Amino acid sequence: MTSTSNEQRTFRVSDLGTLAVLAWSGKHPEDEKDMAFILAYSLGDAEGGPEATAEAIRTLLHNEKLPIGGPVLDGARHPSLPVGLLVEAEQAVVTMPYVKAQCAVPPEWMTAVRLRGHAYFMISTVAWPEGKPGSPVDENALRAFAGSEETMLNAAHCLLPVRRLRG
Repeated sequence: MTSTSNEQRTFRVSDLGTLAVLAWSGKHPEDEKDMAFILAYSLGDAEGGPEATAEAIRTLLHNEKLPIGGPVLDGARHPSLPVGLLVEAEQAVVTMPYVKAQCAVPPEWMTAVRLRGHAYFMISTVAWPEGKPGSPVDENALRAFAGSEETMLNAAHCLLPVRRLRG
């Protein structure tokens, strides 16, 4: 018999290493319409390497009750979801307890998020050292990493409603 522990695990932000986010848009397989995607991942460069960063992200997700591998949590249906998305001035900012990450978003991403009102967010426990912030990411490399079974099964998945700054 398997049991689930409600015990809070020890989490240290430094064990995440460099945490990056990357945004892109593309056809969603369920409805063939453009979806705004945003991926958070570590470069695996913490002191303990990729294994330590994977464990740190697993601990963060466990402590925040974000299931790894699914189901996809809908932030519109779960207002207490501990992940938020702010979009302003062609920038996306993802916030979680202990974590805030920001990235520039392309115009087609902005169009997709405006039409849907949300983005598909995934935070992977699998490190991706090739996805360095500020460096161009090859579309095939992104597809190979983000779409791989290993990445998908070792990530939390959420639909995040878009919030904007109020003026």
